[in-house]
Amino acid sequence: MTTVDLPLLPLGRGHDASSERGVECPGDLPAASDPDLVARARAAKEALGERVFVLGHHYQRDEVIQFADVTGDSFKLARDAAARPEAEFIVFCGVHFMAESADILTSPEQKVILPDLAAGCSMADMARLGQVEDAWDAMTDAGVADSVVPVTYMNSSADIKAFCGRNGGVVCTSSNAEVALEWAFEQKPDAKVLFLPDQHLGRNTAVLKMGLSLDDCVVWNPHLPGGGLTGEQLRNARMILWKGHCSVHGRFSPDVVDELRANVPGIQILVHPECQHEVVLKADLVGSTEFIIKTIEAAAPGSSWAIGTELNLVKRLADQHPDKNISFLDRTVCYCSTMNRIDLPHFVWAMESLAAGMVVNQIQVDPETEEQAKVALQRMLDLPGKSHKD
Repeated sequence: MTTVDLPLLPLGRGHDASSERGVECPGDLPAASDPDLVARARAAKEALGERVFVLGHHYQRDEVIQFADVTGDSFKLARDAAARPEAEFIVFCGVHFMAESADILTSPEQKVILPDLAAGCSMADMARLGQVEDAWDAMTDAGVADSVVPVTYMNSSADIKAFCGRNGGVVCTSSNAEVALEWAFEQKPDAKVLFLPDQHLGRNTAVLKMGLSLDDCVVWNPHLPGGGLTGEQLRNARMILWKGHCSVHGRFSPDVVDELRANVPGIQILVHPECQHEVVLKADLVGSTEFIIKTIEAAAPGSSWAIGTELNLVKRLADQHPDKNISFLDRTVCYCSTMNRIDLPHFVWAMESLAAGMVVNQIQVDPETEEQAKVALQRMLDLPGKSHKD
């Protein structure tokens, strides 16, 4: 079951034992209007001291990220947590798959906390283990599975990473997707790649970085029999792209790029590779979140930029670089709704609970899944070049 299938539960209220959706907060969740929330967060963090290590993803809202000990993308943060073995609690201000990765990489004694269990990821939800196993069975029936190497984007659940681990596959980030694909194609004669769960990152990397054609790519739709593909299409394909996407990066459109270029002389378009292929083709620069941040930091004063990534980060970059003209590559405001579920009331509730000796919202990956997921993660770490950067 994924968050797509579930009824909406009020923030912090209600509980569904069959899913990660919603969380029953013992006691009262602080009101969002409480003027003392910032002071309460600081007091709880001070009371916990070195026992707590707070991770803040780049897409978090400012009211939360101000309390982060480190900021970054998902895998960097998980590795940062692993490098702090003295921290009893890892409070991950991000989404569920990120907290899973932190739990996998940290020691058994450390406890990873997600302030709101409803902070999921729609992209990760688009590839469920049962669906992927059904696809693998269908590829076996079509006679192609022996040639397929699964590659999953970091933005996937622990059980999808584990699937890749036990089936000869690897995890990748947006920075090292090209290296991961090169590795995958070297694993078997006439190798094909099943790329999970983001079709856009897979397509953009295969076509723009590796020289494959769009005709070499097919899209597996888990909601159609046989993925909506014929046996011939599977046999002829080199990239089998899972029909998944980021709900934020998928919004950016090529017509907005054209409009901005017409209205803002010299503007540069900077986008994340999770964007649609048509948008990436029109961009000046394409790269991971860390790449986007570093590009803006190094940009000349007075330069103009339109950035295609999550709005919290774009706004933060604009505030940090007032000498540059930075705009959002969309006509409408669109935050990552699930990332935004980590708000100050949930953060305060989680921190005060820990300070009071009550462990809440602990993320725990079962030992078998953890072991298999580590295999795929280690294969990524063993890749040459940009093997562990986001």
